[in-house]
Amino acid sequence: MSIKLTIWLMMGIVIGFHFEIAPLLPLTIMLVFLPVAYLLGKRQQREGFPFFEVLIVLTTISLGVLVVGLSLGRGMSSPYSTKNLETEEIWRLKVEEVLKPNDFSQSYITRVLTVGDTQASGKLLLNLTLDSVAKPLKVDDELLSLTNPEAIRPPLNPHQFDYQDYLQKQGIQHQIRTNYRSIIVKQGSKTLFGIASNFREHIISKLKQKNFGEEELGVIQALILGKRDDISEGTYNNYKNAGAVHILAVSGLHVGIILFLLEFLLSPLERLPKGKTIKLIFVVLLLWSYAFVAGLSPSIVRAVTMFSFVAYSLYLNRPTNSFNIIALSMLFILLVKPLFLFQVGFQMSYAAVFAIVWVYPQLQKFWFPDNIVVRKAWQLLSVSVAAQLGVLPISLFYFHQFPALFFVSNLIVLPFLGLILGFGILVIALAMTDFLPKFLIEGFNWVIHLMNSIVGWVARQEGFIIRNIPFDSVQMIVGYAVIIALVVFLSRPRWKSALFFFGGLIVFQSWTIWNQVQVYQTETIILAHKTRNTIVLHQLGSSVTIITSDASNIGNIVNDYEVAERIKNLDTIQLKNSYELDDKRLVVVDSSAIIPLQKNPDYLLLTQSTKINLERLIDSIGPKKIFADGSSYPSVISKWKTTCMEKEIPFHYTGEKGCYVFKF
Repeated sequence: MSIKLTIWLMMGIVIGFHFEIAPLLPLTIMLVFLPVAYLLGKRQQREGFPFFEVLIVLTTISLGVLVVGLSLGRGMSSPYSTKNLETEEIWRLKVEEVLKPNDFSQSYITRVLTVGDTQASGKLLLNLTLDSVAKPLKVDDELLSLTNPEAIRPPLNPHQFDYQDYLQKQGIQHQIRTNYRSIIVKQGSKTLFGIASNFREHIISKLKQKNFGEEELGVIQALILGKRDDISEGTYNNYKNAGAVHILAVSGLHVGIILFLLEFLLSPLERLPKGKTIKLIFVVLLLWSYAFVAGLSPSIVRAVTMFSFVAYSLYLNRPTNSFNIIALSMLFILLVKPLFLFQVGFQMSYAAVFAIVWVYPQLQKFWFPDNIVVRKAWQLLSVSVAAQLGVLPISLFYFHQFPALFFVSNLIVLPFLGLILGFGILVIALAMTDFLPKFLIEGFNWVIHLMNSIVGWVARQEGFIIRNIPFDSVQMIVGYAVIIALVVFLSRPRWKSALFFFGGLIVFQSWTIWNQVQVYQTETIILAHKTRNTIVLHQLGSSVTIITSDASNIGNIVNDYEVAERIKNLDTIQLKNSYELDDKRLVVVDSSAIIPLQKNPDYLLLTQSTKINLERLIDSIGPKKIFADGSSYPSVISKWKTTCMEKEIPFHYTGEKGCYVFKF
């Protein structure tokens, strides 16, 4: 029953998020339907139309719409979005989460407390320019900023990562960009999350005093405390390419291992009167103590909540209840944090856990070796394969790559991960009490170094890393249908499950072929946005010609486009001064400032901050539309924009309006 309720709740969350329904409507539906469902549940006959079940479904969907509406602040009296965002006000913000910094800025997720003299609610992204002198903010810090928020921009180029959509699915629609010197930081009221975050930072400061290697310390922080800020890009990419990046994020894997370690260590308590209940209480308390030590970050809270329910399932000792218990944990989490549904970590965690609970026993039935060494290796491999099957469609959809040697890194690292976590927790405990001996530091440093080396070796087997795999949302859904049908068929071979499996394969292949046919019929020319460069993409079928002034400064624009559009051939040529676009003409003026001879061109592209008198050029050749891209300075573009407004000529700046697609 909990599985069905969770599915209907998820549907309600999706509907409520995309259709922006105010909470009053679903609340009214629930208040009307619940009493009717109660009466029908007592009187409904077994045969006939299932009115009770239908009402429960509608009520659960309405509940999903309600919780996501409340989470986004819809229908509330004091959201900051009701204020005039065009005027400068004093914004009072409270830091809720510290994000990983980049080379230029430090970002924070903040909660709005007041705008001017009035109370307000909602979330904002705060971006502060990096300052080597300024002290970084911490969770629970409050600050005052005299500024006005700006909308988070959508991606400027096709198929780029949509940061705007990503933040909207966390309830964030605006950002404030300023610097540390323009804000006033105040000591805010303490919350449990702030205390946990500060405690984690205290642990990290203690570890930094010890003689750990730089790379090893970064991995230790990620592995045990869930903080990945100090991991080098090279080490992170090694774990990613080896299919072991989940080791660097404190998630279901780590908490699951700790749960079973606690189950083993506390098993003597079962001999006491009501010992199983006492053990359950201790296990859950220790799991949440670990979550506190790891900073109570959203991913850790999510994982500990899920495995608290798993601990209860083990307490009941009813394996058939595993699915219902996991679904119940998912239901509980989504009721409290409905926007978790849209987070990749949440999706992958539950997909992996459901797959392990379902697929792993089937693999064990398929083969159960007599040799204990072979049996343990097969069990580890089975867990790894089950988890990979569970997350494969999601992983391909979001990341477009597949590490074929994932089982090698997992088979080598996973058997010892429990010992590594236990060793690490002991090291942290001793470091906090200043009783950490040198041999333990050297020993743990060597263990982490060895793990990094093994993962690095697997990652260097480039031939086994399949990259740039085109995979869309339809393929993800159909892919899950095929995997489910395959597991059902292998566990209970029936002609219906075989038909479902092969039908899914046919649908998957048909969709892939249809996409490829669509690609072969496509011709598109796109003016992309790239800082200090001009890039024009000309797609003809499955081939793309990159027309650019600097082939060394293209970035990920072409790679993202290549994967999404299923491109097979790429070619790069130098940008010229004139092009024929079907029956229209594009003229390009670069830093050489050569004035084109053509009169009345359809499009004029200004690049490289060309030093021309635009007003005179417009009078001379009479262009119908003018473009500027990322190769010019913003101050120059601003002057061009003003001139075009005075001349009443359409002006398109890619840094403001995004890429431009030329129509044929």
